[in-house]
Amino acid sequence: MAASTPHPLVLARQAADKTMDEFVAGIHAAAGRRGLHSGTDEARVRKWQRGVKPNAESQIYIAEALGWPESIVRADDWPNWLPLTANGVIPFGPHSSVPALREALLTAMERRNFLTISGTALSALAADWAGGSHDTLARARDGKQQVSEDLVAFLESSTRYLAALPTEQRQHTPALLDAQLATVTELLEHGRCTAGLRLRLHTLAASLAQTTGWHRFDLGHHTDASQLWIAGLHNAHAVGDRDMGAGFLGDLAYQAAWRGQHTTAADILEHALTRAESPAARCLLQLRLARTLAARHDPAERRAVLRALAAAEQHLNDAGTDRPSWCAWVSEADVAVDSGQTLLDLGDTRRAHQLITEGEHLLPASRDKTKGVFLTYQATSYLDQEEPEPAAAAATEALLLARRIGAPRCIKLVENLLPRFQPYTRTQGVPELLAAAA
Repeated sequence: MAASTPHPLVLARQAADKTMDEFVAGIHAAAGRRGLHSGTDEARVRKWQRGVKPNAESQIYIAEALGWPESIVRADDWPNWLPLTANGVIPFGPHSSVPALREALLTAMERRNFLTISGTALSALAADWAGGSHDTLARARDGKQQVSEDLVAFLESSTRYLAALPTEQRQHTPALLDAQLATVTELLEHGRCTAGLRLRLHTLAASLAQTTGWHRFDLGHHTDASQLWIAGLHNAHAVGDRDMGAGFLGDLAYQAAWRGQHTTAADILEHALTRAESPAARCLLQLRLARTLAARHDPAERRAVLRALAAAEQHLNDAGTDRPSWCAWVSEADVAVDSGQTLLDLGDTRRAHQLITEGEHLLPASRDKTKGVFLTYQATSYLDQEEPEPAAAAATEALLLARRIGAPRCIKLVENLLPRFQPYTRTQGVPELLAAAA
């Protein structure tokens, strides 16, 4: 049987790169700053690591010895409040999937707001994923609770139901999905079940992490989203699902590009493409690669951008109906609009406008949030052609749609366009847009 996961205090100390002597000295220093004395020694720390709960005062000293603020401590929730990573990224390992989920859940509860995840750390994670073994699912410890197939089936079906709701209804489901993910994490950590059920739980955890991560991303909670997608990557890695793993890297890259970190995004996508196998997955990754390369505005990369667009189109042609669920939605509409947005960055404004308009018309009604984003791209292309009237119409439609379905990321896109409408305040539709935005 595989060794059990180390105690969170061991993981936290390792993440902080502290030897036992340095950790104990840090506890003494934390007490000394308060004019107090701590009798903590190595023997006491080892007792904590075996399950003895330190008192509230000692927990504050522990946090400071690890380099974290006192505010992180929740004395009644020992040892769950302990950060398991110094840089926001749990390294891959046979027991990494549950700690990654725990870290993501705690981050999403806004108890890790001081954590930042650097582009370097994300690129290193992507490289580790691309170069490592995918046979990493370790045998579970003997859990306290027997997990039934009926329970797993219920969690799977209810998750599918929530994910399939119309866009306008999905804005009301984040709390339910968070609870689902917390339940699955508990079952993975403490449950006892067959290998088959455990595999299904890891797959379900990955799916939930992806969906909840997008909810956080749409709200602008980027650290939360990153942690959730990293946790999903660990669970996809644990069951050897290369396409889903590539999808999580694609999401992290999309987020990096959204924040203007195009070098990081391109690096992550290159790693993701080394192992992605599904044509639909490769289509999406190539589209995102084209977008982020174009956004760097480097004339030397123009050919690479066009190659990525051509590859995306070819992969879409090769993709049949048997696609990974997380990218089953990729369509001609996405290729058209993303190609158009890419061409905008390359300076081919007229062709870009044609593609964006074409893609917006191809999009099915079930994808309202995507339609809102596409409409803002359409407004941008009209503004680039100095056509403010249709630009205002597209932006207004996007704004009203985003408010109806609860899509703050789309609202932010429209708000970012508003300064470009200021020279056209007497143009039909522009005053109405500005008033609606105000």
